[in-house]
Amino acid sequence: MSLLALDSRWRRLHDPDWVSPKSGRSFGGLIDIGYDHPDPWPHGDLQGCGQEVLEVGDDKLSADLCRCDGLRFVRAMLALPIRGSDEAVQFVIWAHLADADFYRYLDDATGETPGFEGCTAWLMNDIPGFESETPLEGALIAGGAQERPRLSLKDGPLAEAQKAGITFDALLDLYAATGNDIRPDL
Repeated sequence: MSLLALDSRWRRLHDPDWVSPKSGRSFGGLIDIGYDHPDPWPHGDLQGCGQEVLEVGDDKLSADLCRCDGLRFVRAMLALPIRGSDEAVQFVIWAHLADADFYRYLDDATGETPGFEGCTAWLMNDIPGFESETPLEGALIAGGAQERPRLSLKDGPLAEAQKAGITFDALLDLYAATGNDIRPDL
């Protein structure tokens, strides 16, 4: 039994039958946090444009790949374990890759040249509470078939949070900071 099982908010978050009397919402578990585009992308949201691909000049954004100002990005996962549980919140983020690594990744993803095992990459979204003036370096680790790659950061507070985890209250703060304050509903 996890320590968080003693927290009534945690139990309500994981109970798909529980309905918030304040909002009528129910959850059934952790909520992933996703970013529509890398922070340097200046052309608006992909979701908001109503198209599968948003192209502006040479810049191009799809659900999994991006080219902006000559830089190349892939969509990846960044996990933060929740202390006291065996779960992690998943961030769907963007990572910048060197051109050669991007094309190796793309060749593997399309089946042309399988065998991409990973590379150095940089986090291109600010995670609330872990903002940085410069992109954070990490290792992009290949995912399995039909899985996005994972980003494991090298240094700093966010890298420490990936290793040590965050508290449930810190998770609720992250949800609030990303526009989904569920605290009143729990």
